[in-house]
Amino acid sequence: MPNGFMNKILKVDLTTKSIKTEPVDLEVSKKYLGGKGYAIYLLYQYIKEYEAKGISPKDIDPLGPENVLIFATGPATGVAGFPSPGRHHIMTLKAPLTGSIGSGNSGGEWGIYLKFSGFDMIVIEGASEEPVYLSIVDGNAEIRDAKDLWGKNTFDTSRILQKRIGRKNTRVACIGPAGENLVYMASIINDKHRSGGRGGLGAVMGSKKLKAIVVSGSEKVKIADPENFKEVSKKVIEKMRKNPVTAQSLPSYGTAVLVKVINNAGILPYKNWNTGVNPDADTISGETMAEKYLIKRKPCWGCIIGCGRVTKVESGPYQILYSEGPEYESIWSLGSSTAVGNIEAIIKANHYCDELGMDTISMGSTIAAAMELNEKGYIPEEDLQGLDLRFGNASAMVEAVWRTAYKVGFGKYLALGSKRLCEIYGHPEFSMSVKGLEMPAYDPRGAKGIGLGYATSNRGGCHVTAYTISPEILGIPEKIDPLTPEGKAKWVITFQDFTDVVNSAVNCLFDTFALGIEDYAELLSKVTGWNLTADQLMKIGERIYNLERVIINKYGFDGSHDTLPKRLLTDPMPEGPAKGQVVELDKMKKEYYELRGWIDGKPTPQKLKELGIEL
Repeated sequence: MPNGFMNKILKVDLTTKSIKTEPVDLEVSKKYLGGKGYAIYLLYQYIKEYEAKGISPKDIDPLGPENVLIFATGPATGVAGFPSPGRHHIMTLKAPLTGSIGSGNSGGEWGIYLKFSGFDMIVIEGASEEPVYLSIVDGNAEIRDAKDLWGKNTFDTSRILQKRIGRKNTRVACIGPAGENLVYMASIINDKHRSGGRGGLGAVMGSKKLKAIVVSGSEKVKIADPENFKEVSKKVIEKMRKNPVTAQSLPSYGTAVLVKVINNAGILPYKNWNTGVNPDADTISGETMAEKYLIKRKPCWGCIIGCGRVTKVESGPYQILYSEGPEYESIWSLGSSTAVGNIEAIIKANHYCDELGMDTISMGSTIAAAMELNEKGYIPEEDLQGLDLRFGNASAMVEAVWRTAYKVGFGKYLALGSKRLCEIYGHPEFSMSVKGLEMPAYDPRGAKGIGLGYATSNRGGCHVTAYTISPEILGIPEKIDPLTPEGKAKWVITFQDFTDVVNSAVNCLFDTFALGIEDYAELLSKVTGWNLTADQLMKIGERIYNLERVIINKYGFDGSHDTLPKRLLTDPMPEGPAKGQVVELDKMKKEYYELRGWIDGKPTPQKLKELGIEL
């Protein structure tokens, strides 16, 4: 058995109700590591199988039985002493919202208990005719009836299944009504308040009639060199305890510490990205949340940072006596983007997204786009059915969330995501999305690198693919000028490749505020016994990013899709530190393609050969 792995992949066909196990392929894991990388490799094998049968990848229906859903851990997952090892990665051939590859990452504890149950990955094929859930207990997997769970929210589903299994070490990943109703921004919720699956991966589960996956086990992960691993672990954890972000900012205020930081930089999108300055940022900041609404911190399994928040609203129309979050992105999308300055309404809307199973970034961004459409007179009153969607209307924002999950009234339009919504009402330019996926909380007119990252992300508008906010705004690992396009291509590529290493480990990206690729090489070498170098790991990351790009090329995506909303390219920032700025995307993209070895958004045969990718 390779160290760091349980050496078992669970393959489940929901159409035939068959279950089988396969060993981890050692050669594949050495080339793609685990987690996201190994899942990308498996998805490409399905692409080749479909092509051999005469099925074009372009014809794969995201909500059809031919779509494949993968839950993956990596060699870092569940390894005590590996910083922040409590994460798992989710992949699917196609995401309903975008038609591009589906990719999500989540923390909490579900991923480690999948691994402790004896499996590294779950591969879901086909679709059931009736609602089912998957039970995995100590290496034994069963498909069970879930008719009694269909229609229930994520909290009730988790509670019922944990009680049904009746074991302490049991965790649940499930969908809520949004996933069942095939809402395009439905996500998969694990541990009740952890969300994975931007792009509608919860809808993929819903289309398969798969309500939940329950995992329970107590196996431990074996590592190659326990004694030397302890020494390396001690060294990197000390680095994290001395880093101001991982030791102070995130533990004290969670990710919401960024609200005022990003607003002060003039890049906190406000009123659907009409500006990057929110005059009410302080009222929705991490500091305000910590002072008035925080109960305690809640870390993921094995994490020393503890950025997770447990919150409550004591009284009033948005009362909620226990919730988790909201994270920075959720505060921005449900608050700043919609111009809602009521933090209590944001906490309640975030809670509904967890309870009903939806991605907060796409949800808030789609509501914001609808608000702009409505204020400019493009939505007929009869379509709104009494929903007063105006910027700053907190009650309408909260109501829009549950309407979306159930596709009630105007919710049936919001459920399509901002791109389709804006196309329906004749103004696609109001959708602040890339490849159909709504962009997160950083206006690239004032941080040019993140704009190139959004544009070239394989899954669509994504900040975690290449978080150049770290050097551009936070000055980590070094401070670079956020307003210049010069040199940003190299930074974006480095972040994209490094991020794929972390997501394949699978580890938390927040560790990278303190740790570099050399630290990961040391840690993973002691876990696996492979003697990995920093250069070898970065090559693995590059291989993963390129193979993922090969897949989306087969779906029809090319350089023309590596772009940004027109507003960011042509409308100068109206105020703040980035006043007068637009994104010079073409210049950055040209350099990016040259450095990548791509032509028109496609890897060249020479680049693929260099990376050992066999088509």
